[in-house]
Amino acid sequence: MTEETPLLDTTVPAQAPWSGLVRKGQILRITDLEGCQAVDTLFYRADDMGERYSSQDTLRVQGAAYVTTGTRLVSNEGRVMAVVTADSCGRHDTSAGACSCEANTVRFGHATKYLHACRENFALEVAKYGLSKRDIPPNVNFFMNVPIEQDGQLAIVDGVSSPGDYVEVTAEMDVICVISNCPQINNPCNGFNPTPIQVTIRDRATIRDGL
Repeated sequence: MTEETPLLDTTVPAQAPWSGLVRKGQILRITDLEGCQAVDTLFYRADDMGERYSSQDTLRVQGAAYVTTGTRLVSNEGRVMAVVTADSCGRHDTSAGACSCEANTVRFGHATKYLHACRENFALEVAKYGLSKRDIPPNVNFFMNVPIEQDGQLAIVDGVSSPGDYVEVTAEMDVICVISNCPQINNPCNGFNPTPIQVTIRDRATIRDGL
């Protein structure tokens, strides 16, 4: 068995958004090139973007607090959009949501209001598909370390991903993947230093004669 040549292989710069079509059966790989970089990610059904990733349904269906190998990413219609089929990091958050200019102001002071944030990245990217901020649901935070403290509160602490760690998601329907390569510099989710990531899309590996 051998991996196909990627259909897409791109580097997403630090703090930047990205989106692309992942067809049913294709594998999306997100690689944290330098380590400790949160990657906020959304999925929309390609032919009806009213159906989209649901963090609540994903957690309910799997009965676990984190996303990792085997997690089914479920839509607001209760259908499986994609499955996490490989994960070298160990676990990923889907409860803390995306940073925004408003949240930055509340958490870190008015001086941070005009810093770029994931929700703004998402808004820029989904606008390409005729969507608005109202169409941005709670997201997956790949590589983001959000432990649950003893009192039940969520903490955002230093990431656990190392350079080269990756997560692979296999699409169960045609989906539009939308990414914000998190620009946050006020908490440790990016080690206070946002860095680039790599995104690849490939077909499933196939058995070839003689191998």
